[in-house]
Amino acid sequence: MTTLTLDTLSAADRDGFVARLADIFEHSPWIPERAWAARPFASIDALHAAMLAVLDAASDEEKLGLIRAHPELAGKEAAAGTLTTASTGEQRGAGLDQCSAEELARLRRLNAQYRERFGFPFVIAVKGLSRYQIMDAVEARLAHDRAGEFRTCLSEIGKIARFRLDALLAA
Repeated sequence: MTTLTLDTLSAADRDGFVARLADIFEHSPWIPERAWAARPFASIDALHAAMLAVLDAASDEEKLGLIRAHPELAGKEAAAGTLTTASTGEQRGAGLDQCSAEELARLRRLNAQYRERFGFPFVIAVKGLSRYQIMDAVEARLAHDRAGEFRTCLSEIGKIARFRLDALLAA
């Protein structure tokens, strides 16, 4: 398989474009589908910006659906082995697969408190963070209001998407 480039993406038909970028935003191929019209892309920054513009223009229901498409960190999807390839690698990179029984219990308790308080899962771009920093972040963000957390989750999703784009298009 050849290396994926911006030129290849820019030349792709809608279906091909969406197929290559479908996993950039967790279970949300509607974002690359709508960003396709902004081709050609001169840089990864331009592609990322086009996708973020789609997200920004989306309805609150679509944004909530995107947030809810994200798995809980070290949650039931991880335990069942049903995470996406990207999520599996990201969680492994943060050491979430190395949690002790006590750490796992703490993280799952925090996840449950967060979901109960806000109605959606805790989302954070885990790249470069330790599992301890992640747990501390959940705890700290529990003090926020729902509107602020909604915005924070979308911002974190934007960071995750950029990391995934960089990995996909790394030459």
